[in-house]
Amino acid sequence: MLSIRCSSEDENLIKKFAAIKKQSVSEFLRQAALEKIEDEYDLKLVKDYLDKKEKMSFYSANEVEKELGI
Repeated sequence: MLSIRCSSEDENLIKKFAAIKKQSVSEFLRQAALEKIEDEYDLKLVKDYLDKKEKMSFYSANEVEKELGI
């Protein structure tokens, strides 16, 4: 179980937005937190790819088929 502290203005905004989404406040906050984590993870993957792409080798489907003898 988690508990958060926020201003009454933030609390009202969160409650209204959750209601618009037809979710409980708990469900809305849980989903928002997990989406934020996923976004951060995705961003890290993209940054890692961009840092390493010059050292990677890429092959077309035809090249792979030829290499595998398909």
